[in-house]
Amino acid sequence: MSQIRRQSIISSVMVYGGFALGFFNTYLFTKEGGFTKEQYGLTGIFIAIATLMFSFANMAMPSFIYKFYPYYKDNLDKKRNDILSIALAVSLTGFCFVALAGFYFRDLVIRKFGNSPELIQYYYWIFPFALGLLLYSILESYAWQLRKSVLTNFLREVQFRLFTTVLIILIFAGALSSFDLFIKIYSFTYFGIAFILLFYLLSKGYIHFTFTVSVVSKKFFKKILLFVSFIYGGTLVYNISLVFDSLLLASVLKEGLAAVAVYTLAQNIASLIQAPQRGIISSSMAALSQAWKDKDMARIDRIYRQSSINQLIFAVGMFSLIWLNFTDGVFTFKMQKGYLDARWIFFFIGLYRIVDMGTGVNSQVIATSTRWRFEFVTGVILLLITLPLNYYLTRFHYGILGPAIANLISFTIYNSIRYWFLKTRYNLQPFTKHTLYTIVLGIVCYVICWYLFDKHTGFVWIVVRSAAFLLLYITGTLMLNLSADIGPVWNTVLRRSGIKKEG
Repeated sequence: MSQIRRQSIISSVMVYGGFALGFFNTYLFTKEGGFTKEQYGLTGIFIAIATLMFSFANMAMPSFIYKFYPYYKDNLDKKRNDILSIALAVSLTGFCFVALAGFYFRDLVIRKFGNSPELIQYYYWIFPFALGLLLYSILESYAWQLRKSVLTNFLREVQFRLFTTVLIILIFAGALSSFDLFIKIYSFTYFGIAFILLFYLLSKGYIHFTFTVSVVSKKFFKKILLFVSFIYGGTLVYNISLVFDSLLLASVLKEGLAAVAVYTLAQNIASLIQAPQRGIISSSMAALSQAWKDKDMARIDRIYRQSSINQLIFAVGMFSLIWLNFTDGVFTFKMQKGYLDARWIFFFIGLYRIVDMGTGVNSQVIATSTRWRFEFVTGVILLLITLPLNYYLTRFHYGILGPAIANLISFTIYNSIRYWFLKTRYNLQPFTKHTLYTIVLGIVCYVICWYLFDKHTGFVWIVVRSAAFLLLYITGTLMLNLSADIGPVWNTVLRRSGIKKEG
């Protein structure tokens, strides 16, 4: 667990650094006198559609790498290991079919998104954006198995956003003459980080492309085919559920991309809650794959429990901190007033993120187990709940707030089913008394800070309010010893700061 803990912490720091940069980008996009809502909304819809294209094109190759890499590593030398070659060849073939479908159905897109003309204008520029995402994701999956999650998280969370920051600054400085040029360069940003990762892996000798099918691929061909067939369906419907909200808003509501902009702001702020999740997942995947191969249920149980409480501590604390300062932040940082509508959207998305993180790495435990078919089953259930509920609540009841409420309901049911499955099938469950203590601690700290500082506004009071909450929450977390990882991490911090001596 120490290696997972170390990589998770470093990756989480990288992710939070990236999210800080992303928040800065969000501020530049949304501040008065900056980009229009439609322009900011276009960047959000780029990500949504690219994610959808990636989901169709990847053919479950990332999951193939997660599941079967230990078998390739243990039975082949580096030069004969064809797992990455297969993954790239299959996924690029899948993208060719997706691109052809995109060209063929363009008229349908025009009809469905007539209230979002900017999307139609730049429709084809989403294709290179999606292809870059596909290439990077395949390379990232391979790098995770090499225990290079810190690097991959830096590239995805920091470097990608840094490219965006540079583009924004260039357009403000007049070096980029128009938004038209901005969005066209933006469409190649994923290619940028994919190239950096590929160059690193090649320079270190981690990649050896081969066009010869290995004995492992031949031996496990039927199992691989069956595995990717089920996982592909499951991850496809899951990812459709993730991006359907943005697509629905752009299509159904008369505000079009302006509504997507407000929703995207809420999503981006809520993503701060989820920042540690990526680091924990990327650090746990290789360990889970190996543990299932070795039938080490004790290790799987430890990873599952610790991922749950560690993520929950982060999620509850960050949600409370943001909710305390949301309204004050919009006015203090002079964001466009219409973005205040994102407040309650954030509330429901934030609760959904707490539920998702609190249930730990359940998806990764299932996907790397022998019962990976259940990934497909739960994905279908999620899709059957999410799509109609999103449409109904958005079109007929709550408008822009509809998808946030629908996703909270859908993903709570989705994670409950996964919890039940792991509990009944493997006697694995992530919750302890510390789960309840964490939630109660977050509520108590929030109420105290709200009561003391709610009537005060401005940047200074945001700092004071946040500092008071963090002091209470961190102190409570340490005193209650909510996680087994907290003590070692805290002692390391004290030693390295010179407060506590070695030994």
